[in-house]
Amino acid sequence: MKKNTTSIPHDAVFKKFLSHPETARDFLDIYLPAPLRELCDLNTLKLESGSFIEEDLRASYSDVLWSLKTRTGKGYIYALIEHQSSPDAHMAFRLMRYAIAAMQNHLDAGHKKLPLVVPILFYHGVTSPYPFSLCWLDEFDDPETARQLYGAAFPLVDITMVSDDEIMQHRQMALLELVQKHIRERDLMVLVDTGCLAD
Repeated sequence: MKKNTTSIPHDAVFKKFLSHPETARDFLDIYLPAPLRELCDLNTLKLESGSFIEEDLRASYSDVLWSLKTRTGKGYIYALIEHQSSPDAHMAFRLMRYAIAAMQNHLDAGHKKLPLVVPILFYHGVTSPYPFSLCWLDEFDDPETARQLYGAAFPLVDITMVSDDEIMQHRQMALLELVQKHIRERDLMVLVDTGCLAD
């Protein structure tokens, strides 16, 4: 993460206020959705250094990252302050990217499990109310399929669990799959001798 700067004085003031534990605690106590609020111990707030905002966007945004204890372990609250006049249609995706960056930092610090990261957008633009969904899945042309894809386990091809006989039915993929499945065998020619790689 890089050190954050902002050229907008009133937003610098807002960030400074939100960097104090007492103010941040009040902010989160008021605005965190109740189910998330119940998971968080706001008395354990700790300000984290740095910023996830890209260099070319720092005139439009400020951000503050707090760590805290949750019922399931360490978590984070990521507050993004928007101070541009036009709302961002891709803000939900941007928040998701920043949340994933915070998760990566957590793993890089030696933790074994992903933390909960709660992104919060503080918006005070000209257009009111905020006109875009803050669910990043709504940015897809087919949100329902996106929810099915990203809300479940990703497709897996575990070739170690597929029999050679079944692989032989896979047409043009058969040779590649057999070679990959048996790549650690001392002599792949045994496959040729048994006719497995025959045309």
